[in-house]
Amino acid sequence: MWNGTVAFGEVVFPVKLYSIVQERRVRFREVHLADGGRIVHRRFGSESGEEIPAERIRKAYEISDGNQVVLDEEEIAAARGENTKVIQLEHFVPAEEIDPLFYDRPYVLGAQAGGEHAYRVLHAALERTGRVGIGRFMLRTREQLVALGVHDRALRLYTMRFADEIVSSGDLDLPALSRTPTDRELEMARRLVETLAQAWEPEEYEDRHRQAVLALIEQKAAGKELQVPAVPEPAETPDLIAALEASLAARPRRRTPAPTGATRRRAAATPRTGPGGAARTPRTRSR
Repeated sequence: MWNGTVAFGEVVFPVKLYSIVQERRVRFREVHLADGGRIVHRRFGSESGEEIPAERIRKAYEISDGNQVVLDEEEIAAARGENTKVIQLEHFVPAEEIDPLFYDRPYVLGAQAGGEHAYRVLHAALERTGRVGIGRFMLRTREQLVALGVHDRALRLYTMRFADEIVSSGDLDLPALSRTPTDRELEMARRLVETLAQAWEPEEYEDRHRQAVLALIEQKAAGKELQVPAVPEPAETPDLIAALEASLAARPRRRTPAPTGATRRRAAATPRTGPGGAARTPRTRSR
């Protein structure tokens, strides 16, 4: 999906970028209920009320109330600079120091003809030092901050969020914790966590909502009348101890299975999960 080069120091070698995730959402189109015709969205001027053709549309940035600066595509492209095809690595940092909140989307970098040896050298250096390369490059119309690490025999690249895109928890109106948990509550919660513990098996988790929507589509396509059930609101837990006891009673205690060789290999190759479910870049293995 992208061809360019990686540069660090005076080393430059050609690479190609591959997307390794795919959206699996059910995509709908808008149609007219009366005849099933597709809905077409057109652009109209708010002042004139006329439909505006694409060649007469420009982008504008509002600098103050009622004042804006209009730019064309060539002017916007000028801000990208000259090295639009270079992933410029600026620093190498320990992988474990990066908060997973900064990671966005994963890609894989492959070597192009003539760059195979330099690619292998960088791969080995990152694997041996346990570091990831931090740099930036232009992808489509935006500069991307990136982290470049090792995944098996390939280099994996993560686009990242800039620091000013992260909202500090101190800026959020979070409720104050009412009281300190009791020893009994903590012990019962720990036991409940243990009953639900297992090795990470990503294949076990599927998009159940997507499957349900596709099943509904299939039923309606077959002429069946759909029954839409009411969704009850989850009730809050009035008695935490009683809820923990009921949860433990419903789940017999079981031992957490020891990771298999395949599980250990997959865990080593899979981004670590941090707070909030964000993925860490793979930790490189030190030798």
